[in-house]
Amino acid sequence: MNRGIHISDSKPELVKAAAEKMIDVIAAAIKERGRCALALAGGSTPRDVYALLATEKYRSRVDWADVFLFWGDERCVPPDHPDSNFRMVNESLLANVSIPPANVFRMRGEIDPAKAASEYEKQLENFFGEKIPQFDLILLGLGEDGHTASLFPGTNALDETQRWAISVFVPKFNSYRMTLTLRVINNARHVVFIVSGRSKSKIIPRVINSEEQIKELPATFVRPLNGELDWMLDAEAASLL
Repeated sequence: MNRGIHISDSKPELVKAAAEKMIDVIAAAIKERGRCALALAGGSTPRDVYALLATEKYRSRVDWADVFLFWGDERCVPPDHPDSNFRMVNESLLANVSIPPANVFRMRGEIDPAKAASEYEKQLENFFGEKIPQFDLILLGLGEDGHTASLFPGTNALDETQRWAISVFVPKFNSYRMTLTLRVINNARHVVFIVSGRSKSKIIPRVINSEEQIKELPATFVRPLNGELDWMLDAEAASLL
């Protein structure tokens, strides 16, 4: 695993740097393999990155017909619900770029969570084949409690070694979510954490500096087997590093 830490002076600078990183990885994947498979994160900072990518200046730099979009996790709500990660991506990105609808693979938050997770595994199998999915890029956020995707402290999601996507009950929110598993995340070619804000400054060094995988800090389990791991932070998030 190759790891990099990139610190931007401000959140707007971080958003620009993350957008450039995405464009570079997408272009390289398309050049090498003819397509880019990308798993998206929810959250306000990734939303700003997607919105920037959708602007006229940036969207023309991406061959959207060769980009295939998946989600790292999803809330169990309909796709038009305010909490839906799909809705956020749809409004900030999809509505403004010419990506074929067939290239977009959302998690169906409106149906039974276990069924939706199994359905998503089938979509992954159809796209990648029966081998473990290898995304070109997986974007992740980081919660103040150390969670990433919907891998939360105190849940059994960290123990899953076979499945590619699972439903998980999150006691903190008294609700189910769906998430890609560590088996898939750690098989990616690139994994990029995008984190901003002073509220994340205490958890950042605990995760980044940990040499062990700590169940109370699920993000410490993200260690790509043969891929690259990048932390992209703004100065406030990185202030205690």
